[in-house]
Amino acid sequence: MKRREFVTLLGSAAAWPLAAQAQQPAMPVIGFLGSESPERWTNRLRGFHQGLGETGYVEGRNVAIDYRWADGQQDRFRALAADVVRRQVSVIAVPGSTIGALAAKAETATIPIVFATGGDPVRLGLVADLKRPGGNLTGVMNLNLNLAPARLKLLHELVPAASLIGLLVDPTVPNADAIVQDVQAAAGTLGLQIHVLHASSERDFDPAFASLVQMRAGALLIGTEGLFIRRHEQLAALTVRHAVPTMFQFREYVAAGGLISYGGSTTGNFRQVGVYTGRILKGAKPADLPVEQSTELELVLNLRTAKALGLAVPPALLAHANAVIE
Repeated sequence: MKRREFVTLLGSAAAWPLAAQAQQPAMPVIGFLGSESPERWTNRLRGFHQGLGETGYVEGRNVAIDYRWADGQQDRFRALAADVVRRQVSVIAVPGSTIGALAAKAETATIPIVFATGGDPVRLGLVADLKRPGGNLTGVMNLNLNLAPARLKLLHELVPAASLIGLLVDPTVPNADAIVQDVQAAAGTLGLQIHVLHASSERDFDPAFASLVQMRAGALLIGTEGLFIRRHEQLAALTVRHAVPTMFQFREYVAAGGLISYGGSTTGNFRQVGVYTGRILKGAKPADLPVEQSTELELVLNLRTAKALGLAVPPALLAHANAVIE
């Protein structure tokens, strides 16, 4: 073999790995929009990764995730959504924030979006139909909004002497009016009176509780808004300080000292978002994936708080509890 031919062959062989590398498909990227911070969402992120794993995707191995965090500032979602859209990610995951899902929808009509919301996705304008979403969005409806009447009934069973009950909502979120309407309708069937309290920031908590005490409400129902979830420890402490029996939506409140919670499993909802995200990466279209209704519900009671409030928990209610803190 002539020297020139050998050099040419050697150069071609050296280029083979580069050519093979260039032919490998690029790793898909998920744009993840979170309303909080990774420190606050450790368990929820674990659920999301579990769902991805069930469809064969592992972060860093065959999928990349571009995390964007609002750090409790809902008005940041539009800019965060615009960033991941500009990056042309493969799919956008927005678990746990209706405002975030709406912001992502406003930014793109082509990139698939997977959400988890406590409201009605049709009423909120996220999808056209639960069974056939029809656009670039699908996700999980965690039923927390629809459970408001059930929460009121359970609270009434626990505190039957309370005829006036406060309802704390954030008036700035899209589903606030729906929560109020559903609770008031349920209150009418139970012979209860509802007084609506508003809080759109942490500064509104103390005035709201002062009003609650002034009107001598016998109990309190906390709405499902993201503001309240982010400040669950503070709200739980306020209910204990003011000795107000309070119904919450997630067990985190009860673990922080709150009395009772009833709602969907946040970890389970994030897992379902991870599963749908993985299915879309495999080629499924959001328009063909029906919005799932979460069936993982849990009732959690804090017996220490009940004792401090002088409440006797009905045996039937105790028997139905998924978890009890003693």
